[in-house]
Amino acid sequence: MEKSMSVQVKQSHIRKSASFLSPVLGVLAYGDRVSVVGEDNPDWIMVKADAGSGFVHSSALTAKEVILNPGAKDVEKAASSDEIALAGKGFNDQVEGAFRAKNPHLNFAAVDRMEGYKVSENQMRNFLIQGRIFPKEGQS
Repeated sequence: MEKSMSVQVKQSHIRKSASFLSPVLGVLAYGDRVSVVGEDNPDWIMVKADAGSGFVHSSALTAKEVILNPGAKDVEKAASSDEIALAGKGFNDQVEGAFRAKNPHLNFAAVDRMEGYKVSENQMRNFLIQGRIFPKEGQS
């Protein structure tokens, strides 16, 4: 029987090889199902999905099935994909509110700005090349 897993993070990449520096072959979203092709490396799982085939870091996957299909009358009350991703990690608006209340000295505006930064694969690759940063053989 073919083993399937679900993506448990907001977004994950299917990579050409078992490394975060490897080229991206496809993009997976929270709840997407993948078929497991191989699990030789404890940190990386070889998968097959509609988005492509390659390697996904094991932290992005779960054996549990994620169901994102609310009934028609529940759609207005359904959580956003961001809320679902945070709730899957045990983090929701109430948890965030309690954390902010206990830590008023922290600069949450800076955290919000930082979360909004987007770095493309090309920008990251250029940064690594310019800084002469290369992974060691067998390193994730």
